Amino acid sequence: MNGTSAAGDAAVLRVSEIFHSLQGESTRVGLPTVFVRLTGCPLRCVWCDTTYAFAGGEALPLAAVIARVAAFGCATVCVTGGEPLAQKACLPLLTALCDAGYAVSLETSGALDIGGVDARVARIVDIKAPDSGEAAKNRWENLALLTPRDELKLVLASAADYAWAKDVLQERRLDQLCTVLFSPVQGSLAPAQLAEWILRDRLPVRFQLQLHKLLWGNERAR
Repeated sequence: MNGTSAAGDAAVLRVSEIFHSLQGESTRVGLPTVFVRLTGCPLRCVWCDTTYAFAGGEALPLAAVIARVAAFGCATVCVTGGEPLAQKACLPLLTALCDAGYAVSLETSGALDIGGVDARVARIVDIKAPDSGEAAKNRWENLALLTPRDELKLVLASAADYAWAKDVLQERRLDQLCTVLFSPVQGSLAPAQLAEWILRDRLPVRFQLQLHKLLWGNERAR
């Protein structure tokens, strides 16, 4: 893997954690991945399971982040949060990871502009359903920027969320933009119920569960 540029070396990120695990979501589910979790998020979703990343963390130069990622010897990296795009240095981090030869994905809330993200990055954009409490912050302009390499994720907590998601899927033709993932909120919507609705309505989406929670539960992210 190659090093970062001089400009990249000057960037500083606030990082909650960097760890090696199996990807628990998206079409990359099950793939060994290094996760770079950046600190901070402007949203407060009701069902958020990473509230510890809202504050704190460690200030690290970009070069130090790249070095920690390299130590795991894994070719796949996911930059997540919090909301990673809330930090301006996220963009040079993504580019540096791509330049270093990694297969890179970005998990973002969809409330912020994804236009500046390096084209080599697979963007996993989370559209917020009403029960999240943050649906008003969806940045619909992002849809026009999506490519087939990107993915849309909708996390659903109720029948009302599902009805809303189905309408959005059809009205905005989300499945023609990229892969669409429907996921149930643990403890709020039974996975089998969501699966049955998807099959009943013949939706062109992929059902997903959070693999890491099935393996290790809520107390262990990895």
